[in-house]
Amino acid sequence: MMATHRLTNPLSDMFWRRPRVLLALLLAPPLLWLGVVYIGSLAALLLQSFFSIDEFSGLINYEFTLKTYGELLRPANYDIVLRTTLMAAAVTVASAVIAFPIAFYAARYAKGRMKAFFYLAVMLPLWSSYLVKVYAWKLILAKEGILTWAVDGIGASAALNALLSLPVIGGNSLSVSYIGTFLVFLYVWLPYMILPLQASLERVPANLLEASDDLGASRGQTLRHVILPLAMPGMIAGSIFTFSLTLGDYIIPQIVGSSRNFIGQAVYAHQGTAGNIPLAAAFAVVPIVIMGVYLWMAKRKGAFDAL
Repeated sequence: MMATHRLTNPLSDMFWRRPRVLLALLLAPPLLWLGVVYIGSLAALLLQSFFSIDEFSGLINYEFTLKTYGELLRPANYDIVLRTTLMAAAVTVASAVIAFPIAFYAARYAKGRMKAFFYLAVMLPLWSSYLVKVYAWKLILAKEGILTWAVDGIGASAALNALLSLPVIGGNSLSVSYIGTFLVFLYVWLPYMILPLQASLERVPANLLEASDDLGASRGQTLRHVILPLAMPGMIAGSIFTFSLTLGDYIIPQIVGSSRNFIGQAVYAHQGTAGNIPLAAAFAVVPIVIMGVYLWMAKRKGAFDAL
């Protein structure tokens, strides 16, 4: 007991005199984990993307080249990148449009139990299993699913068939179309847009709204010139989640949608069945580059203040 006490006293004195030493010891394990596991894996991924596959032997050629990135410009690969980016952009825009009135009501009008109900309603879907939700939507959107049954019940089956007959985005049913994929993405990631937007709207000073009203501005003018500019950081913060999560998702396009691949599916196919790890790494770098540019733009707009 005495020996332990004699040992801990000098250590305590040293840490008290040198707080930076204690801080370094506390931060060393998580920083080491971050540097080796997270940043190290990304560095290995980036390194693999500069290699190429020998077309005759199928083996990896460990010579630095941009040939693999050039393969991304082939029509089939370029379509995958474009398809995924457009889907992520569409989901982000739709999430912002739907989330804004919900977040505005929660920030300005919901009080007490109603605000508690709001948080519960937004967060509750996040508590259930991701796979369960996706498979449930697969059944809901199927040709014999509840959504088709409801549309038939209100006599709108002709409108649904017309929607499904549209080129590219249509299909035999919602569960095997881009429309269905879009709906599932929108449902799964919508809470990530609502919460930061609601936090941003709560920061809008009420006296600015009163001043706008005193100066004779209409509600539409107040919305356009006061509320939206001040809520924009929260909207951009939410879009970081919705855009990036859609961009890198693999499961939803695999379960719901057409047979055309997204970036996540292309990465899986090339590193798994095809064995083309350099091309899989190049595909994986694409979302990193896109999100790097997007985060830089979002930082300039002050979006990180709303996270």
